[in-house]
Amino acid sequence: MARQPVNIIGAGLAGSEAALYLADKGFGVRLFEMRPHKMTPAHQSGLPAELVCSNSLKSTRADTPSGMLKAELRLLGSKLLPIAESCAVPAGHALAVDRDLFAQKVFEKIQAHPKIELIREEVTELPDSPGILCSGPLTSDALAASLQKILGDTQLYFFDAIAPIVSTDSLDMDRIYSKDRYDKGDPDYLNCAFSREEYYAFVDALLEGEKHEAHEFENEYFTNLKFTYYENCMPVEELAKRGRDTLRHGVMRPMGLERDGVKPFAVLQLRTENQVRNAYNLVGCQTMLRYGEQKRIFRLIPGLEKAEFLRYGSIHRNSYLNAPELFNPNLTLKPRPDFYVAGQLGGVEGYMESIATGLLVAKIHAESLQLLPPETILGQLWRRLIDPTMGKFQPVNANFGLLPALEPPIRDKKAKKLALAERGLTALQDFLNPDKASGLPVSEQMP
Repeated sequence: MARQPVNIIGAGLAGSEAALYLADKGFGVRLFEMRPHKMTPAHQSGLPAELVCSNSLKSTRADTPSGMLKAELRLLGSKLLPIAESCAVPAGHALAVDRDLFAQKVFEKIQAHPKIELIREEVTELPDSPGILCSGPLTSDALAASLQKILGDTQLYFFDAIAPIVSTDSLDMDRIYSKDRYDKGDPDYLNCAFSREEYYAFVDALLEGEKHEAHEFENEYFTNLKFTYYENCMPVEELAKRGRDTLRHGVMRPMGLERDGVKPFAVLQLRTENQVRNAYNLVGCQTMLRYGEQKRIFRLIPGLEKAEFLRYGSIHRNSYLNAPELFNPNLTLKPRPDFYVAGQLGGVEGYMESIATGLLVAKIHAESLQLLPPETILGQLWRRLIDPTMGKFQPVNANFGLLPALEPPIRDKKAKKLALAERGLTALQDFLNPDKASGLPVSEQMP
């Protein structure tokens, strides 16, 4: 019997991952993307899988949640992770990519696949036939309004900020130096060192700078929204409000970044945006400052006095669903059990987490995948999205706090993290290959 085609709404990370996986499994895919005909407040192109914030997909280290999630995705057969690795740019122990090259390669894969039809039009309501909703945090107003009619008042919001990008040619390399923290890897980051006076002048300027206001982001569907931020994307000026030393003890901490044996008072790091290294991102400088203020204030950073801005930072509203109240155990919508939800609209936060949920729903649809072991990051992300007993729901990302405790406990932090990762990957391998399992096969069923 012929397999029914799958409609996928949104060609972001989750939608592109799901489309490529299902197509390789023999499913016909109709992939809808409204860009470039209708753009969002944050995208720059019409390419699939465009990264709109940082170009970093976080750590590759085995003893980190993000590194563990990547290892799980390799075992599960992710389509986008190998593409990302082929587009890597120097970023120490992180997987950062040339965002333009990455999006172009994903587009070429999608365009060349005989089972995928890429349809350039806005979807304003869910089709009657089965599908996957991957429209992302920047879901169009019309589709969001349509979802409200189906789901009720269950959509939640936070505001997300983007950091500026500057031209390499405009940087003062006499003041800026290359160094990896504690010299633990290649010197992939550029460092801007502050004296005490320079740092406090910068912080004071952040506190006094003119910002965009909430009313500029309201419209007929979303009115009177309060500014609520996701902690990992907190605007730098909002962090500065927590105390004048917050930044130098956080994202601008100088530890391990000495120059000629001298420890700076604070350090701002720059991460390359592409493989030719002609553009750099201001790490941790997400902002809602007005453009003129960004030019004035960020040029106070040592080495950026004549910086040319290739992209200014910006702020935009992110939408997500109250997943535990709306999702069935297989990540379909309770009012529409023929429609899965994946990506950030479904309540995860982060690039890899979006890719992971796109892969997850594709495997559930294609292979009737059962709930993954609780020792895995992805299994616990899945549980968090379907468990209404966890209290107020906020976007969830990969973290070791999701995992059950080790028995017996391990006190050394590094050893504990490695043990959590090794336990989780072993559990996943046993789950996927029960005949070759090293222990008892995982038999937990869908809740």
